Amino acid sequence: METLSAIDQFKSTAVDLSVRFGPKLLAAMVIFAIGVTVSRWVGVMLMRGLERIELEPPVRSLLSRIARTIVLGLFMIMALQNLGVELLPLIAGLGVLGAGIALAMQGLLSDVAAGLSIIFSRPFRVGEYISVVDEEGTVEDISLFSTTLAHPDGSRVVIPNRKIVGEIYHNFGTTRELEISVGVAYDTDFDRAVAAIQEVLAANTRVLPEPAPLVQAVRLADSCVEMELKCCVGVDDYIPARGELTRAIVEICRERRIEIPFPRRDVHVIGDALLRDALDEHRAQQRSA
Repeated sequence: METLSAIDQFKSTAVDLSVRFGPKLLAAMVIFAIGVTVSRWVGVMLMRGLERIELEPPVRSLLSRIARTIVLGLFMIMALQNLGVELLPLIAGLGVLGAGIALAMQGLLSDVAAGLSIIFSRPFRVGEYISVVDEEGTVEDISLFSTTLAHPDGSRVVIPNRKIVGEIYHNFGTTRELEISVGVAYDTDFDRAVAAIQEVLAANTRVLPEPAPLVQAVRLADSCVEMELKCCVGVDDYIPARGELTRAIVEICRERRIEIPFPRRDVHVIGDALLRDALDEHRAQQRSA
């Protein structure tokens, strides 16, 4: 009998709660579902609107997510109010919880702050070639937490944003300066050598016409005069252009009989008599010692 009485009491309580809170819970669920739909619609419409403005993809994505979160938060507050939930204690509890999470995730929050700084100040953009913290590559993605650099070999380097902000970095943009040194003999006609190298530069389609390539003598080495060429190429053409230009310079120097000398040292041999005298003197010093 006691079991039946407990079951009847449970059923009565369940029916009473269903009558009192059922409509409110259903209305709250409907409000939340509408909030999810509306937040998605707002995010999509905002992304379409931002595509007309010159903004980086990470900035558009961030603004869209913020808008979706704000809209969903407003609908969630409406749903909780419909259920009769007191929001002030809930907000206070969330504040304490947020402070604890912030202390536990200082590194991630630093990355987020640095990511926002990079996204809005735009020191570099997706597709540009940069060098920072002993790493370099083409910027493939900029997120709130990290920046991804792509290498020509297909590998990727992921750098936390806090390691980038505050560092000295080199933004090459979409072009890079290529430098190649070649040594020619001292008796070379330098006008012919410069003309030959300029001919190689003009024939290579990867070399950009602006800024104009530069060819000049830069150093008097032991066995040659070092000449240096500087030209600008696209980021993707840097490695192929270096190989093509080096090979073409060697071939045209052979064809025009422009000597690229090997390293050389002049060795003077002391005469046999002087060598014997020096050895005898050294042995005498050793005996006296």
